Amino acid sequence: MVLLEGETYFQALKPKPFVSIGLPFAQACKHHAAETFGAKRVYIIVSSSISKTSSFTDLKDALGDSVVGVRYGIRPHVPWTDVLEVAADLRDLAADLIVTLGAGSLTDGAKVAALAVANSAFTLDALDKLHIGANPKQRATLQACTIPTINIPTSLSGGEYNTSGGATDARNHRKSAFRHPSSGAQLVILDPALTVSTPERVWLSSGMRAIDHCVEGLCSLWFRPGEGGGEGEDSRKAEVEAWLVKGLSLLLPSLLVTKRHPNDLDARRSEMLGVIEPFRAFQSGVSMGASHGIGHQLGPLGVGHGETSCVMLPSVLRWNRDNGDAWVVARQRKVLDVFWSDPTVEDALKRRGLSRDTAGAGDVVAAFVDELGMPACLRDVGVGRDQLRDLARNAMTDRDIPTNPVAIGRVEQVAEILEMALGE
Repeated sequence: MVLLEGETYFQALKPKPFVSIGLPFAQACKHHAAETFGAKRVYIIVSSSISKTSSFTDLKDALGDSVVGVRYGIRPHVPWTDVLEVAADLRDLAADLIVTLGAGSLTDGAKVAALAVANSAFTLDALDKLHIGANPKQRATLQACTIPTINIPTSLSGGEYNTSGGATDARNHRKSAFRHPSSGAQLVILDPALTVSTPERVWLSSGMRAIDHCVEGLCSLWFRPGEGGGEGEDSRKAEVEAWLVKGLSLLLPSLLVTKRHPNDLDARRSEMLGVIEPFRAFQSGVSMGASHGIGHQLGPLGVGHGETSCVMLPSVLRWNRDNGDAWVVARQRKVLDVFWSDPTVEDALKRRGLSRDTAGAGDVVAAFVDELGMPACLRDVGVGRDQLRDLARNAMTDRDIPTNPVAIGRVEQVAEILEMALGE
């Protein structure tokens, strides 16, 4: 591996992805496309908004004649029809590298499209056989992805660090996960300067998604005694907990700085590095809970990916506290300790009238959401009471509901959480 002057290159997770940081994104992408991947037929997936900026021009100019195709945008929550269009392009253009410039739907869309190409899935029915809810016998024969991917993210959602991609079947408005060990990016290029043009609401709400990863990670059922076990259980859990604490500690004060000083690149760099930490925990088996489980199903209703965490995480934490045992309360205390340990965050919470002695984890998360100026309840994101019943039913099918730290076995329990999150 030949590194350029000023570049830091490290392995974020095992076996992938690697991360490049310290160079302008276009320079890094040009170098790695040619030298790391030997690519000659590059397919770019760029967000519609970024495609109109000089950032996209810089990337195209850097890659030059190796670019064989460009996809302008993938719609929110990754409709299966968009995935199939990209898959057909990859096949017809014989692409040997995918580069995404943007975040969210682009990242997931690239994962699912690459998996579709590897398995010759170019119709809705064929794609329906690949997601994790499909027939296990069919999934057992899945072929590995063969087209490598470079992600250049412009938000903090973190999808570039896992092998799972979500996509929505418009026929039933259900979002399904597509996962294979070969899925996802081989390389992630981080450039804080690129993200300054990301709309504030997108950046900060995706930061709340990253916080949600850390918070639900610290509260994860995996930490309960007897779970995540095996030889060296205590030391392993301590290591994983330290990753989650580190991620949350990087994210919380930096997001407050970015809210006030959006051009502060050091804060953005800390946020981008903080995103990685919970994904290390996920690789160890740490599971998510109802904030993610409900949030996945809010997406098809038009709620932004990060905004689902803004409106759901406080109520999920409160419901879990009210219905959980002493272990649940103790895990939420871990979250509280991180929030109150940083002076910048402590000052923000006190300005919101909170006290360390009386505020619960749901209270401090809600106050932090308010401090960032993000939506605070379901009504704020256009979801009304008439949608709650179907939303609760769909959430019960989500993979993260069974691993909520307080058992959820009935749709009425999800409905209780949704009522709490509805707002006035």
